[in-house]
Amino acid sequence: MTAKAPLASPDRLAAALAHLAGTIDARALEGDAASSWTAKLLAKGPDAAAAKVAEEGGELAQAVRAESDERVASEAADVLYHVFVALRSRGVALDAVAAALETRQGISGIAEKSARTAED
Repeated sequence: MTAKAPLASPDRLAAALAHLAGTIDARALEGDAASSWTAKLLAKGPDAAAAKVAEEGGELAQAVRAESDERVASEAADVLYHVFVALRSRGVALDAVAAALETRQGISGIAEKSARTAED
């Protein structure tokens, strides 16, 4: 199966993700769980954030299988949001994620997976 469109516009996505990260950080600092879904989810801790990542991942998978491109994009946005909240709930900085991605640059996914230890 051939992809419909390239993964273009990384600058646009980077700007949107930077804005999202800033918003999540602001909501975390404000901590107003009564008016902020982000603050409410963060107050529940990493287990709740992980559950949302799993839930949204399943919804994205279903959309990829059988729904419109618009729905796929919407569900992907939900996954990214919840991943960022989960990272914040654990105190894992986006720089750590970037570093992990950088170590994989130029390495095939097959080679990278085979090099992992059982703990990875």
